[in-house]
Order: sequence, then structure tokens, then C-alpha cells
Amino acid sequence: MLEYTSISELCQAAQEQGVSLSQLILADQAQQMELSPQHLLDNMQHRFTVMQEAVRAGLDPELRSTSGLTGGDAARLWRYAQSGGITGAFLNRAIARAVAVAEYNAAMGKIVAAPTAGSCGILPGTVVSMVEEERCSQEAGVMALFAAGAVGMVIAQNASIAGAQGGCQAECGSAAAMAAAALVELEGGTPTQSAHACAIALKNQLGLVCDPVAGLVEIPCIKRNVGGVVIAFSAAEMALAGVESKIPVDECIQAMRAVGDSIPCSLRETSQGGLAATPTGQAMRRAVFGKETRQEN
Repeated sequence: MLEYTSISELCQAAQEQGVSLSQLILADQAQQMELSPQHLLDNMQHRFTVMQEAVRAGLDPELRSTSGLTGGDAARLWRYAQSGGITGAFLNRAIARAVAVAEYNAAMGKIVAAPTAGSCGILPGTVVSMVEEERCSQEAGVMALFAAGAVGMVIAQNASIAGAQGGCQAECGSAAAMAAAALVELEGGTPTQSAHACAIALKNQLGLVCDPVAGLVEIPCIKRNVGGVVIAFSAAEMALAGVESKIPVDECIQAMRAVGDSIPCSLRETSQGGLAATPTGQAMRRAVFGKETRQEN
């Protein structure tokens, strides 16, 4: 059985067995949980369906969060994507899907925390896009989520996936790394290439702070999901092209933990610093809660 203590361990095991990361993880989890592979596939299919439904619901132009701070941007992005934009319709629709899920979360909709609610738009923005844009089959997309989940498990064990502990690098950074691994697999890349994609994605979000305005997972969290999607795609593209991370992925994870430990409390989901402490951020907090707090005094 696998320990999920390092991504290099997972890659080595997959290579020795001549299987993909997702195949390795599915078989291992079935053994560890004493469940059939089909049972686990059905469960993952359900999660994938929830992601798809969250995308559809989040694209409603009338959707607004409970706070009233966010909503409607996903629909704007979807309309904009029809023109192709600067980077093309595919990437713009992927961005729209990520925002849709994150806005639906802010509106108290049902989402998949992948790995957290604050980063819930990144995997749908990537893997759901690959399926719905017919870049891969739905079966392949569902399988790829096992590879993504394994990456998340290693990061959770060796660093953190919580903004309150490690900053947003632990949430959106981890989600981008998970998505990058899944994308590489969907494009026929090797487990080693998935590992390089993970490392590249993590390096591009290293040090990202967690500073939610008004303490809500909306501003700037939703737009950071977009950044995570773009980083996941670019990291996967580099790895598939043969670009390697000079720093091994497991060392990147350790570095992320060290950076997270050094981030001050004010930048770890407390809303005491960063964008949350700006005059506009404070005004938004007052508009939502309608009172002064000790934080301002």
C-alpha cells in the first residue's frame, strides 16, 4: 500500500507497474478502503457531476452571493469568450467555469472542495473544461481526478491545504498543482511529467497570502481561482514540452510549508492584512456587517 508521503514515491510506483498515476491510485485506494474500483469510480463520477452542475448554476447572470459582494462575472466572462478574446475561446471559457464555481460557492451553492472551498473553481476550470470542450472523454476526466487527489493528499501530509495555516498558496497553489498533474495525464504525459507540472505550478504561487475581504471567501479569492487555472494549464504545457523543474516537486512542497510557516498571522485568513486591510476592503466589510470591529481600532 502507498503512504502518500511523496510524489516521487507515487511516480516511481506508477513507472514500475507501467500504469498511469490515476490507475495506480485507484487500485491502491480500492485496496486500502476495501472497496471495489467501480465503487470508487462511481463516487468520483458523482463529484465530477457536482462540478459540472456548479459550473452551470454559476453561469447564471442573476447569481449573487449572500453578501452581495460578488456574482455575475462568470456570465460576463462566458459572453466575452465567444469573441475569442486575447488567448482564445477555450481558455476564456475555462476561466469562466472557474469563476462560475467560485461564485456559486459564495452564493451557498453545492460545490466540491478541491481541495478547499476557496480553491473550488480550479479543477472544474481545467478538467471539466477538457471534457466539455471534447479534449478528452468524461471517463478520462473522472480518472484524472484520482491523480489530482493523490497530489492533494501528499501536499496535505507534508505542507498544508488550508489558507489559515499556509496562506492562499496552500489553497489555490495546491489546487493548481493538482490540476496540472491531471492535465498532463489527460494529454498522455508520463507520471514524471505530471510531477514536473506540479512543481512548476507550486513555484508560481509560492508565498501567495490569504487575505479575504470581510473574512469571506469571495474577494480576492474568486479571481485567484482564475490565476490558478491559467497556471495549471501553463505548467502542464511546459511539462508536456519537456521542460523540467530544477527543484524536485517534493522539495517544492517542503518549501511551501516553510514559507507558510513564516507568513505572519495577519496574512493567514484573518483578514487583518493585505487586500482585506485596504480602505476599500474595510469599507466592504462595513457594508456587509454594518458595524465597527476591534480590527479597525
